[in-house]
Amino acid sequence: MPIHKTEAIIIRRMDFRETSLIADFYTRDFGKLSGLFKGIRTDPKKFASSVEISSYNDVIFYKKSGASLHLVSACDLKDNFFNIRKSIMKAGMMGIMVELIASVMQPEDKNEEVFNLALECLKELEITSSPEKIMTIFKIKMLALSGFKPHFDSCVSCSSRILGQSKFSLSLGGLLCENCFHKDTASRSIFRGTIASILYIEKNDFKNNLNLGLNPQIKKELELILNAFLNFHLEKELKSQKVLNKLTALA
Repeated sequence: MPIHKTEAIIIRRMDFRETSLIADFYTRDFGKLSGLFKGIRTDPKKFASSVEISSYNDVIFYKKSGASLHLVSACDLKDNFFNIRKSIMKAGMMGIMVELIASVMQPEDKNEEVFNLALECLKELEITSSPEKIMTIFKIKMLALSGFKPHFDSCVSCSSRILGQSKFSLSLGGLLCENCFHKDTASRSIFRGTIASILYIEKNDFKNNLNLGLNPQIKKELELILNAFLNFHLEKELKSQKVLNKLTALA
């Protein structure tokens, strides 16, 4: 079995038998992997990480050919994002990020841009006073980089350039021009500023996106559209998003 070392963000974990655990981690070099951490529950010092969800680690593992579960021999913690975990709201957003990666990315499908995006967002989330913007940027960039994004460049039905009014269709996954409104009677109107914001975020890097101004009306519509799109196409609501919505309602 070849041995590999890579950077990894833990995206899911569960106990395995009495002494071990299995963790899913998103890696820089191999995409999404599952690893067995033998004996970690009876001997936590065996690994230099507690393998917490969302933590950033250096992982050494034996990659079994043709197998979906690999044996982890070392896991060294690089960052546990302690300041995020001190905030209930930020911790909820961090949970959405890793759950979205787990839901959208396919096993062993390397995408270094997605890894870099997740790491940049986690580091910025730890220090930012505007966590909602980080969450919006992450969702839009994540969908674009994974090939899962809604279609906002032209009409999703006839491919024509949209010059006038447009509507957003969940079922078709993008914008409709005025001539195609009848293709989905459930489609909803959308602000031009919302479309422009999505296209800007898709085309620019993370640091430039941090400077983008979003007025409250656009922020609200972006959140509604992105969450509705994810729920429709994943055929479920992310558990972390559901929890965060309840926390926001109570705030």
